[in-house]
Amino acid sequence: MSAPDVVAPDRIETIRLSSCFLPLATPVSDAKVLTGRQKPMTEIAFLFAEITSAQGHRGLGLSYSKRAGGPGQFVHAREIAPALIGEDPNDIARLWDKLVWAGASVGRSGLSTQAIAAFDVALWDMKARRAGLPLSKLIGAQRDSVRCYNTSGGFLHTPLDQVLVNIDASREKGIGGIKIKVGQPDCAADLKRIDTIRKHLGDAFPLMVDANQQWDRPTAQRMCRAFEPYGLVWIEEPLDCYDFEGHAALADKFDTPIATGEMLTSVAEHADLIRWRGTDFVNPDAPRVGGITPFLKILSLADQAGLMIAPHFFMELHVHLAAVYPREPWVEHFEWLEPLFNERLEIRDGRMLVPSRPGLGLSLSDQARAWTRDSVEIA
Repeated sequence: MSAPDVVAPDRIETIRLSSCFLPLATPVSDAKVLTGRQKPMTEIAFLFAEITSAQGHRGLGLSYSKRAGGPGQFVHAREIAPALIGEDPNDIARLWDKLVWAGASVGRSGLSTQAIAAFDVALWDMKARRAGLPLSKLIGAQRDSVRCYNTSGGFLHTPLDQVLVNIDASREKGIGGIKIKVGQPDCAADLKRIDTIRKHLGDAFPLMVDANQQWDRPTAQRMCRAFEPYGLVWIEEPLDCYDFEGHAALADKFDTPIATGEMLTSVAEHADLIRWRGTDFVNPDAPRVGGITPFLKILSLADQAGLMIAPHFFMELHVHLAAVYPREPWVEHFEWLEPLFNERLEIRDGRMLVPSRPGLGLSLSDQARAWTRDSVEIA
């Protein structure tokens, strides 16, 4: 009987970091702009990490920031990246902890862990590529497609007649749900908007709304009550993202489910939200919480609590992660990131198909290289 093959340990040899800024064709406004808290969004900053091992394996990871924080993520990533050189890329959980401790003085949430996310995603991508499996299959998939809904066509800067055109275009693409931004200073304008859209879609088509944290508790109570007749899949971020108690009261009082969590930046924050029963749909964002490693911990907490999930943004990654969740999830469709990659996701009959290519199934486009403002290689 021959001895079993021994797998030789690998080590991380080089890391290339890139700071890329994706311009948006039209400045984007949600309720935070209309209430004067933010300016329209004109670009999205991305941090790419390309990791190569001594055995020639490669992984691609990214994180992102909207409006501010992109240069900060790049600088923090550059500072802590040397901690990975020479390490075995398979030891992902241990390396996540090592990176956290490398930058411990700036904490374990927010910008610091968002910078770590790019490394973590790259290491998971490398491991799945090495195994010749899609990321979802490496983790353990429950399904090969996920329900998807479009957000990009329903922002508040878009006139209502154009929103209706965008809705029709999304449905023609095979997208299975529509999310509309609300939270305007004039609540009557929100109600008119949703009433028109519900009539356009019909009663059965899945419709969600998103207030982007712009209501106080009394307004949220009134608006949740007013939206009850519209059969919404959920009302998203009716309150400040850290008002777990207020979200819990809304979730308990109204039939329409509550969704929140996209702005939380750690497992601990999501654990508090879930402990409060502050949501029916958890909206975790893998790059914002520090990558795939912490994201999977959040999925476990949500599953134990019997909650649904609908990951925020970055469908190219979240389609894999949503596919591993035991309960039927939703994935958010944004076409904004498509110019960054050579590959495209396929949508059919209201569902986004999980790519069958190894790893994330993504490679950076020439356009992503052209939009890169800064880069460094650590070896």
